[in-house]
Amino acid sequence: MIELYGVRHHGPGSARSVRAALVDQQPDVVLIEGPPEADGLVELAAEDEMCPPVALLGYVAGEPSKAAFWPFAVFSPEWQAMRYALGAGIPVRFCDLPAAHQLAMAEVRGERRWAGPRSRVDPVGELASAAGYDDPERWWEDTVEHVPGPAVFAALAEAIGVLREQNEEPDSRDAVREAHMRKVLRKTIKDGYQRIAVVCGAWHVPALQSLPAAAADDRLLRGLPKVKATLTWVPWTYGRLSYTSGYGAGIRSPGWYDHLFSSAGQPIERWLAKAAAVLREEGIAVSAAHVIEAVRLADALAALRGRPLAGLEEVTESARAVLCEGSDLLTALIQRRLVVGERLGAVPAATPMVPLQRDLHDQQRRLRLRPEAPPRDYDLDLRKPNDLARSHLLHRLALLGIRWGTPREGRTRNIGTFRETWELAWRPELDLALIEASMWGSTVAAAATQRAQALASGVSGSSALEELTTLVERCLLADLGDALPAVLAAIRARAALDTDVAHLMAALPALVRAARYGDVRGTDPARLGEVAIEMMTRICAGLPAAVASLDEAAERAMRDRVDAVHAATGLLADGASRAQWLDTLARLLPRCPPLISGRLTRLLLDAGRLDTEEASSRMSRELSAAAPAAAAAGWAEGFLAGSGLLLVHDDKLLALADGWLAGLSKDAFAAVLPALRRTFGGFAPPERRAIGEKAGQLDGTGRAPVAAAATDDELDEHRAAIAVRAVAAILGLRAASNRAAAS
Repeated sequence: MIELYGVRHHGPGSARSVRAALVDQQPDVVLIEGPPEADGLVELAAEDEMCPPVALLGYVAGEPSKAAFWPFAVFSPEWQAMRYALGAGIPVRFCDLPAAHQLAMAEVRGERRWAGPRSRVDPVGELASAAGYDDPERWWEDTVEHVPGPAVFAALAEAIGVLREQNEEPDSRDAVREAHMRKVLRKTIKDGYQRIAVVCGAWHVPALQSLPAAAADDRLLRGLPKVKATLTWVPWTYGRLSYTSGYGAGIRSPGWYDHLFSSAGQPIERWLAKAAAVLREEGIAVSAAHVIEAVRLADALAALRGRPLAGLEEVTESARAVLCEGSDLLTALIQRRLVVGERLGAVPAATPMVPLQRDLHDQQRRLRLRPEAPPRDYDLDLRKPNDLARSHLLHRLALLGIRWGTPREGRTRNIGTFRETWELAWRPELDLALIEASMWGSTVAAAATQRAQALASGVSGSSALEELTTLVERCLLADLGDALPAVLAAIRARAALDTDVAHLMAALPALVRAARYGDVRGTDPARLGEVAIEMMTRICAGLPAAVASLDEAAERAMRDRVDAVHAATGLLADGASRAQWLDTLARLLPRCPPLISGRLTRLLLDAGRLDTEEASSRMSRELSAAAPAAAAAGWAEGFLAGSGLLLVHDDKLLALADGWLAGLSKDAFAAVLPALRRTFGGFAPPERRAIGEKAGQLDGTGRAPVAAAATDDELDEHRAAIAVRAVAAILGLRAASNRAAAS
């Protein structure tokens, strides 16, 4: 006797109905829609450590593009059938087309997919429409999920049979899959099993109700493309089980379905209580009275709409109206936390893994870094051995393209700091990324080292040198000392051949940072410093030619590179290189475009190579009336960019700038205004306020303001009279002199 249980792949009512039907039938074998290569993995589903959601991962070693997932939740009918059979001690077999063929066929079609139904029509949507429903999910809940029992399978099979008859273009892929299912059924009967239970998608049931001659199915299966597929269990998440993830058999509300399946009773009351708890965690005041009113509203809405039980639509509307007080933002929070859910499954330690997966699993346990689906922040103190090891692991995984951790902005850029902040969120596809990365080595450290060496040898193009120096930083962050010689050799070779000074200037800062801060992580920076000094010499030799004949965009880019190299020479522990750089800037100063000339003047002033008087003299010349307004504005922007403290503390420079601005014509002022806004907009607010207060005392003549004595200062009238007589005599004001003498 063969019993066919046609189901939707993930549904709590279907799962209960399947389990109840199996208890009644007492089969001696259970066939489940899934890849037969996973038959040897079924026993792991009985382990206590196996916690859905999980998925079967099928992949082709060395070809990560050929992979597919078969997900299972606790409320999946197939999972419940599997657990029933394992508990009853009866065999479980998968009966779908082997993954070896499915992966090969997907490659031929140009697909990379998660396993799921691919029929020409949406059977749930078609049946819902025929019943007068505009929402397939709502129809399924009312008809199947809320009315559990074995009787639903016969009715559903009959309805699907009608749909298949109306479907004029049968899917060729479905035909092949169903041919293999019939082939497995024949073999199962031949093996002597009497009571056979088949749990599969409802769409396939009509094709399995009769077993035609095997020859026809054999013709369909003959000559199918095939690859060598490997299967294993991997953790899954409810987020990846939803429609929005792109999963073909996805559902709208995995968290809601999990709640319906696992609730011992009063599902609506318990659900809204959970929603209230989510809001309270965010500091929203929600009382028990709110929950009671929300339950009443949900029941009332279900009664008005003729539904047997309040569904997701009703509880969502009642939560929005009562618990969230109409807030769409709070409703979206409940949607994310509860309706979809953030649960991550787990697989037993005995699950087959590639060595790289096993090594990461061991390190996660040793470093107490638990894989979790919800994003979680980790603040690492690199002075602590465990946190430093965590940092090394996360940087190594990033180098392998396994983005488990994301550095928080502004916290891990500088490798000299003792703190890093990471946001960790585990996603199921990272297991596939681990399998892909296993080609580089059997441990995370070995694989990351090989990957870094491969990157060093494969870098090309105009930005190669910058990429290589960035790779040095990444190797230091990941503590991959064995990879550094290959990367440094590549940098030396590239720097020797690269004649573009801009490339050298773009690459130098990262290398200097690595050389300067390598010792924070226990890395010897000497080798990095040697390469940086070599590059510094080449930059100084080529810079004069590089600053000639630049357009506006290139001039600004060169100004930024000069700033970066100047800062790098300050970090580089080599006085000769710093002196060589400053000498080069001094030689360039008379022959540069205005923007760069202004910047070099400021850098030399800050470095003590120019005194304030010489800088003021240069500023007076560059901002004189004879200079074109645009050139003067460029020079001022280069000189002042980055900090306004110079104008705050040097009255003479501020007066020169004020006099230049006051002397501009209306049109000239309009032309230079964008550059001025860029310059002054980059100053800190306190700097802008101080400059504004001091500028208010200027008269636009270019002269510094005269210091006035405070009104409450004591005045020595005798000494003042002497000063007045002297000034009057100088100016020829005899009468004033006489009055002063009389006083």
